[in-house]
Amino acid sequence: MATMTLKNVPEELYVLLKRSAERHRRSINREAIVCLEQALLGERRDAADVLQRARALRARTPGLFVTDRELAQAKTEGRP
Repeated sequence: MATMTLKNVPEELYVLLKRSAERHRRSINREAIVCLEQALLGERRDAADVLQRARALRARTPGLFVTDRELAQAKTEGRP
């Protein structure tokens, strides 16, 4: 595996990466790798694969359907 050193990382970006690493209980190094993977490999998702995964999820949750009306009610419930 290759090793990489980043120089001149803006402080704000470093703080955001550090917080994200803490939130995900990862090292800063591992969090940076995950971020790079998502940024560089995440766009390679095949539309057919996404559709297949969505259909599989729908098959595992039969009868789960929320109408627009129910969704709107849930959004406004408890709000002034």
